[in-house]
This record gives sequence, structure tokens and C-alpha cells, in this order.
Amino acid sequence: MLLIGGSTRAASTTTAVLRTARELARPGAVLYEELAALPAFDPDDDRDPLPPAVERLRGAIQEADAVLFCTPEYAGGLPGSFKNLLDWTVGDASPRSMYGKPVAWINAASPASPTGARGAHEGLATVLGYVGADVVEAACARIPVTRDAVGPDGLVGDADLRARLGAAVEALTRHATSS
Repeated sequence: MLLIGGSTRAASTTTAVLRTARELARPGAVLYEELAALPAFDPDDDRDPLPPAVERLRGAIQEADAVLFCTPEYAGGLPGSFKNLLDWTVGDASPRSMYGKPVAWINAASPASPTGARGAHEGLATVLGYVGADVVEAACARIPVTRDAVGPDGLVGDADLRARLGAAVEALTRHATSS
């Protein structure tokens, strides 16, 4: 399972959610940590040889049996760096690209978020539909996580939140292994 976050902040709750998901997932789950290294998407550069960071992103997606996303909302939509990452997945025509790959997302927007990050997740759903990903609705979850729920180890410590994260991870894993 590949875990991809939409935040470049080192101490973001999004990253804490994904680190926790990695801990709860079966061995081999990988946290993608090169969001800020991706060059700005340019269709003229979407050909071989790809920029090295794009090659690594696509390779990680191709290696994964499933992808779990978690993104904050910025100015009512997807953060620009995360949309950039998604743009780089559109042109991947390899057999193990996002097309048909089981994917899900966790919306971790805090209760204080005025829209609950609705705009970001609507944008994510649009892109995932465009690339033909297999959105596993049973694994998509709104699990509000506040900064105080993240421990000094960078993981979500609250037992109820961890159980809900674990259920989402398990639903995605179950779907990916049965496909």
C-alpha cells in the first residue's frame, strides 16, 4: 500500500494520519515523502526521460497494490503541490498506473474546518475518476484529527481514532487483495 499525503508541512496532521496508517497496515506499506521534490507539471516534460522525482512517484504507484490518500484543504480546494502530484499521474500509461488501482482517502480535517475539507475531497474524487482509479468507498472515511491527538512520536495516539484509521486501511487492503 502506498500512502500519499497532500501536505508539505513536516508536522501536519495529514502526515501523522498516514504515519499511523502505515503502522496499522500490513508490512510493506510505504509513505511517499517527495511531494515537495516534484517539478511543476509540464505536458512537454511528460515523456521519457521523465524528471527523476516523477519517475520515482510513478514507480511507487506502479509497485503498490493500493493507494491511500490524505490531504488538507487549502483555499477551498486541493493544495497546489498535491494537485501537481496528481497531474503527474494522469499521463502514466503503464499497466500498473492509477487506472483500475484500488484507492481511498481519509479526510482528517479538524472539526474547526468550515467545510470539512469538502472542496479538497471533491477535487480529489474528480481527478481519481479522470484517471480511472478504483475508488473503494468502504475505505474512504472522514476521521477528524486535531493537533492535540498527535503524540510526540508523530503518530495519532487516540485509541478510537486509531481504530477508525485501522478500519479504513483494512477495508482498502481487503478490496485490493480480492481484486
